Amino acid sequence: MRIALAVIAALIAVPLLIGGIGGLRSTSGGEAAVVRDGGLFDDNKVRQVIDPGSGLTWTGMWSSVHLYPAQQRFYTITADAKRATTLGVDVVTVPSSDGVSLGIEGTLYFQLNTDHETLKTFDDKYGTRTYRAQDDRALYAWDGDDGWSAFFGQAVRPVIDNALRGQIGAMRCAELVPSCSLLKDTDLKAIDSNASIIKVQNAVNASLARDLPTTLGGPFLTGLRFTLARVALPQEVQQAVNDSLAAAAAVSEAQAKVEQAEAEADANRARQDGYDKCPACAEIDKLKSLPQGITVYAPGNPQAVVVPSR
Repeated sequence: MRIALAVIAALIAVPLLIGGIGGLRSTSGGEAAVVRDGGLFDDNKVRQVIDPGSGLTWTGMWSSVHLYPAQQRFYTITADAKRATTLGVDVVTVPSSDGVSLGIEGTLYFQLNTDHETLKTFDDKYGTRTYRAQDDRALYAWDGDDGWSAFFGQAVRPVIDNALRGQIGAMRCAELVPSCSLLKDTDLKAIDSNASIIKVQNAVNASLARDLPTTLGGPFLTGLRFTLARVALPQEVQQAVNDSLAAAAAVSEAQAKVEQAEAEADANRARQDGYDKCPACAEIDKLKSLPQGITVYAPGNPQAVVVPSR
């Protein structure tokens, strides 16, 4: 009987011990936690929020803890594999107003709003469902960097794409890429693209600040700042630009040669005119052009002896 009671006590005590130990959690300086009840007799509602850098905090037995990034984050859209985020190498392809498909690369800087009530709402909306990762895994937004990137790619990236399409689509190619003015089918002169890029950045930032809270259902992301890093032409368009530049360089080189030849011809005519007026000057120039070391010069005499100096 005593043995049976001891076994029963152990069966009760061990889960309680595990639940008690697991009910103590802490956060690092770069993460905040949303705690949801998960005991045998509890509901699954949000119990509390733990601020970044906390000490050991009682979260209740068998509660689930969702860790979210609390520091500034960035999301990079790029064709450079070394700079790409977890979502991989990609660019946003947007047509300009004159029909040229432009590859947009840039970085969005942001921070998750860690206000307790806002974070609770965020977890209710986005922490209770999964998102498809690049490798087809179903991850929660709080499943580390991979989970956060999966959430960001599905929930936030479409808003970024839409903002870029709205702004880039209102501009002509040569306003963003000056070399577009070299294409035969454009009549727009090249301008300083820096002003256009700054204009796009400001407009995208204003659009994201307005559209993201509406689309996501709350001010979950703060400190939004998009930096436009590069506007790239499609390969075939870039090749056309390169061909145009090569042709322009060839024309410039040919023109330079023509101008050089004309200059040399003018110089020769002027020199000959001077010799006609001063025959002695021609002989003097001949002597100056002789190799060093010649001591005897007999022009017109086939028997002339040329003796080099020693």
